[in-house]
Amino acid sequence: MDFWKMHGLGNDFIMLDDRDKTIAGHTDYSDLAVDVCHRRFGIGADGIILARHSDTHDIRFVIINSDGSEPEMCGNGMRCFAKYLYENNILVKEEMTVQTLAGTVVPRIEKKQRGQVVSVCVDMGVPTLVPEQIPFVHDGDRALGEPIETEQGIMSVSCVSMGNPHAVIFVPDLSVVDIETIGPLVENHPRFPEKTNVEFIEVLSHTALKMRVWERGAGVTLACGTGACAAVAAAHLTERAGRQVRVHLDGGDLDISWDESCGHMFKTGPAQTVFKGTVEI
Repeated sequence: MDFWKMHGLGNDFIMLDDRDKTIAGHTDYSDLAVDVCHRRFGIGADGIILARHSDTHDIRFVIINSDGSEPEMCGNGMRCFAKYLYENNILVKEEMTVQTLAGTVVPRIEKKQRGQVVSVCVDMGVPTLVPEQIPFVHDGDRALGEPIETEQGIMSVSCVSMGNPHAVIFVPDLSVVDIETIGPLVENHPRFPEKTNVEFIEVLSHTALKMRVWERGAGVTLACGTGACAAVAAAHLTERAGRQVRVHLDGGDLDISWDESCGHMFKTGPAQTVFKGTVEI
């Protein structure tokens, strides 16, 4: 099986072309992800991403986490996906429509150098704030700064969906947060019926946030694109930040713009190829 190993700000993926369903006919995607994502016995990654045929869009995006679970979307993965499609001549378009479990996503090639894609801007769509649609168990119209009880005490979460669920927690100092303890407690909290990603946010200014993330199905990762968008939405709605924000993650920076006229979030950041190879499955 041919693959590309890629990353977006350290959030790494194994990219595969399965438009002809050869891989699907040979093995289960979840089993494959668990095997090849193992960092000692496999290639090593946070997940696998597969290009599939779509009847309604330019292409279909399928992502499977390293634990075998299937999330709806992945912002960092989408930038890598656009670069992978473009540089493999699968889809040589500056802008493409991509079918995902979270709906239509539109990545746009933002910057190229010597024929290589360097930066991609992704239209992430409109953030969902209705608790039932996130989903989050809550009676109100929105859940911003909502207290939830955990074994580590009460946590205040602001809940947003970017096609996948996010719990944003604002903290005064990220360096003292025990993410590996608190993250899974919030991810698996019963008020999140489909579990959740968890973003820990330190507000630096009206235009800058510092973020660390516990991803549903992957644990601590160096970056999360949908999480960065959710964090900006929560920060703006709670009057902590504006609509144009740079999010500083462990793996690098993302520029997030929340367009007031159309309500869409736009995320711009890098995508890089690490290496290419073949693996037996």
